[in-house]
Amino acid sequence: MLLEVEGLTTAYKGLLAIQDISLAVAEGEIVVVAGANGAGKSTLLKSIAGQERPRSGSVTFDGARIEGLAGHLITARGIAYVPENKRLFPRLSVADNLRLGSYLHRSRADREAPLDQVFTLFPRLKERLPQRAATLSGGEQQMLAIGRALMTRPRLLMLDEPSQGIMPKLVDEIFAAVTTIRATGVTVLLVEQRLSESLGIADRAYVLQTGRVILAGPAAEIRDDPEVRRAYLGI
Repeated sequence: MLLEVEGLTTAYKGLLAIQDISLAVAEGEIVVVAGANGAGKSTLLKSIAGQERPRSGSVTFDGARIEGLAGHLITARGIAYVPENKRLFPRLSVADNLRLGSYLHRSRADREAPLDQVFTLFPRLKERLPQRAATLSGGEQQMLAIGRALMTRPRLLMLDEPSQGIMPKLVDEIFAAVTTIRATGVTVLLVEQRLSESLGIADRAYVLQTGRVILAGPAAEIRDDPEVRRAYLGI
């Protein structure tokens, strides 16, 4: 397994947000974390990415324990995290936002090498390189956030609600990009409210409820089971 989470418990604003969560992601998989708002999905990703400090449990990436490390050190190990709020630099250009994603690479050639992949995934970013990030549409900002994450050359890409706030006609582009990213060898851990679409591209899924894993299994089985859809996913 590329990523293994064991017994992870994290508090947010003094309250337990996730409790005793365990999950695993194999190299080359797309794994979805599903659940209602407030189930703890975002806290889980933040705990893996070093944005929140777990109270207990372990996070192992590529055989090494990483829980408690600073976020930039986790990024350097090969985990890229795209948060729900994107965290772009709105006054900087598209080009500068992308360049900031390549800060880990020392040589100019290494820093610019991922650009071709980013522009292949999202051609409109190449058309908007001089524009300030604040002038982009919601969908284009999401493309930029994912593109900036790919500039770090991650082995694991974690996406928190990538379709949120995006026009419906761009949602399909985002999901198509996720499958293409996986095809390039990048593993994906995805939190997403559009469950039919996300479960349709995923290999496996975990369902969270009040901070705990209540269901795990192949994504197709979870998507197609009517009782599961009604009881746990609300679809």
